Amino acid sequence: MFQKTTNKLLIHSRWKIALKTIPFVIIILFLKFIAHYFGYEFLTLNSLFTAIISANIFLIGFLISGTLVDYKESEKLPSDLSASLETMADEAMIIYKNKKSKEAKEFLLKLSHFNTSLIAWFYKKEKTNELMDKLSSFNNDFLAFENQTQANFIVRLKQEQNLIRKVLKRIATVRDTSFLGTGYVIAEIMTLLLVLSLVFIQMNPFYEGAVFVFIVSFILIYMNYFIKDLDNPFEYNKDGGLDNEVSLKPILDSQERLNSYYKLT
Repeated sequence: MFQKTTNKLLIHSRWKIALKTIPFVIIILFLKFIAHYFGYEFLTLNSLFTAIISANIFLIGFLISGTLVDYKESEKLPSDLSASLETMADEAMIIYKNKKSKEAKEFLLKLSHFNTSLIAWFYKKEKTNELMDKLSSFNNDFLAFENQTQANFIVRLKQEQNLIRKVLKRIATVRDTSFLGTGYVIAEIMTLLLVLSLVFIQMNPFYEGAVFVFIVSFILIYMNYFIKDLDNPFEYNKDGGLDNEVSLKPILDSQERLNSYYKLT
C-alpha cells in the first residue's frame, strides 16, 4: 500500500526507492528501542560483525555491477525500435510520393498503430504474441509493394522488420527473466540477518548506536531494492511513472512523427 502511495506522489523518481526503504528502517529502530528498553541486547559489536557487514556490501556491489551491464545495453533498445519504425516510414513515404500508392498510405497508418501497440506492450497491456503477429503482418504490405518499387527497397524494409523482431525478443527476455535470482536470495538473507542482529547488539551510548543502526539498515535495504529495480529496466508502472526504468521517450516521440507522416499523405 505504501508503494502505491509513493507512486502517486509528485516527486522525482530517484527518491522513490528511498521512500520505500524508510518504513522498514523506522520499524527496525522501533524494535531496537524495545530491545534496549527491556534489556534484550545480548550481542556485542566486534570486528567479526563489521567484517560480515563489509562482505554483504561487497556482495551487493557485485550484483549491481552485473545488472548495470544489462541496464546500459537495455537503454539503447527503445531508440533502436524508434529508428527502425521511422526508417520504414521513410521508405513508405518514398513509395507514396513516387506512385501515390494507396498501399503505402495504409502502411504508414499501420506503422502508427503498431507504435501505439508497442507502447501498450511495454506497460503489459498487450501480449507479446499479439505484437509479434502485428509485426509479421507487415509481410502483406511488402508483397503489395513489389510492383511499386525496386527490390532493394523491400530488402531494406525486411531488414528493419527483422531488427525490430530481434529487439522485441531481447526486451521480452530481459523483462521476463531474473538473471541474478540466486544472488538476490543470498543478499536478502544476509541483509535480514544483519538487520536483526543490529536490533540485539549492545551499543553505548544508545543514541549513537541508534544512528549506526539507521545508517547501516538504510544502506543495506536500499541497495537490495536498487538491485531488483535495475534487474528489470522495462517494468513500467501502470500510472506511467518511472523508478529506474529505461526511458521510452524515443518511442513516444516516434508516435508523433509517424502520425505526421500519415497526415502528409
